[in-house]
Amino acid sequence: MKKIKPRYSGNRPARAISLILTFAFCCCGGLLHGQQTTSLLGKPLDSPSPNAEILEKLNNRQKKFTQNPNADNLIWLGRFQAYSGDYLAAIKTFTTGIEQFPQDARMRRHRGHRYITLRQFDKAIEDFDKAIPLIEGQPNPIEPDGMPNPKNIPISTLHGNIYYHKGLAHYLKGEWPEALDAYQTCQQIGKNDDNLVSSGHWIYCILQRMGKPDAADESLENIQIDMNIIENHSYHRACLYYKKLISRDELFEGLDQSPSGDSLKYAYANWLQTAGKAPQEAELELKKIISSDGWPAFGHISAEADLARKQKQ
Repeated sequence: MKKIKPRYSGNRPARAISLILTFAFCCCGGLLHGQQTTSLLGKPLDSPSPNAEILEKLNNRQKKFTQNPNADNLIWLGRFQAYSGDYLAAIKTFTTGIEQFPQDARMRRHRGHRYITLRQFDKAIEDFDKAIPLIEGQPNPIEPDGMPNPKNIPISTLHGNIYYHKGLAHYLKGEWPEALDAYQTCQQIGKNDDNLVSSGHWIYCILQRMGKPDAADESLENIQIDMNIIENHSYHRACLYYKKLISRDELFEGLDQSPSGDSLKYAYANWLQTAGKAPQEAELELKKIISSDGWPAFGHISAEADLARKQKQ
């Protein structure tokens, strides 16, 4: 497939100036984002004001975009808007990117991610489905981290992230076969250990949900205690717990309130629902997860989705 260079469509100066003025207004002073969306259980979800470090980085990205409104700077602006908690603004930014760079799959990859954050799963899936034809036959670049891990080594790729988040959106809708297909593709794309455990966690969960416990266990065949994990330590622990290689106490050792903490809590709650055959205890764990303020975390969204599904049964 011939590589297509991203093109800027429409009136570039007018669009860029309009975008700059909008973002410049949003970035002045302290940010109060207010309600961003509603949880799957009907609770309004607000974003707190970002800390000074994030605000400074956001303002720096705004300045770079103002000086040069190209695709890369637009993506970084949208990413840092999301890191600041303004997911609605980030979606608007990536929507502008889709209009101006229609062949750049990164725009739909990032907008789809933030549609997941806002619980708009159908829109997310639509973005990922439209991004996939754009990456066919194209190089698979390493995706730079906006919030680097301690080793400052990026571990994911554009193609892998598209399939990873597509799988998550299907999972949150309870569409197990579609989720499984996406995560298996994701695992084939990235051979590093971080990708093996992150996609492996979801593959295990999905197969358990599909009533295939033996296949779920077999899917963890390549998961070992000694692996070269740079970032996804929570997913690694979860997979080790599924394999009975660590105890519950070891699973939660040093647990904090970060998104990775929610991932571990959800992994345990999900295990209780399926392999652990303890649905009532699982429901209590899910309710603990959603009682926190970490609503953008995937573990939090997954807990919401499970509880919302139970309410409909």
